[in-house]
Amino acid sequence: MIKLFKVKEKQREMAENANGKAPVKKQSAGELRLHKDITELNLPKTTTISFPNGKDDLMSFEVTIRPDEGYYQGGTFVFTFSVSPIYPHEAPKVKCKTKVYHPNIDLEGNVCLNILREDWKPVLNINTVIYGLHHLFTQPNHEDPLNHDAAAVLRDNPKMFESNVRRAMTGGYVGQTFFPRCM
Repeated sequence: MIKLFKVKEKQREMAENANGKAPVKKQSAGELRLHKDITELNLPKTTTISFPNGKDDLMSFEVTIRPDEGYYQGGTFVFTFSVSPIYPHEAPKVKCKTKVYHPNIDLEGNVCLNILREDWKPVLNINTVIYGLHHLFTQPNHEDPLNHDAAAVLRDNPKMFESNVRRAMTGGYVGQTFFPRCM
């Protein structure tokens, strides 16, 4: 029975190719859901989305966040999203391309956001993730850090943390680490 379906599928492909048409690529369930999520996006005014590989590749895109309040006000932070074909049953992979002094983002760009890990549920969507990232910039969380040094400074000396963030965003060293300008 299974072979019969494979033969029928192969015949259909060959007929389409014989007609001069390119074979039609089927969209995965993840692509269909992602398309729905993207068309329903309700982004904050300080956030944009782009598709560096073109609109045909929805499964990888970039989100740029420009916080208008908090420690990171005036900065520009770019995140890459890589979405699995089994989305929404698996959370998107999110990395920060911008090197940032932040308790919840390490120097390699890994992001500590609970909904990208243990709290991910298929009812969540890309909009939820983007708002979660936005929230990291308005309310950094020192209780669940990836960058333990930044978290300790935020917890123990918020004024020093603010100074370190400004120095990093304007392009400078915080400790032994250089941060390129992101303002």
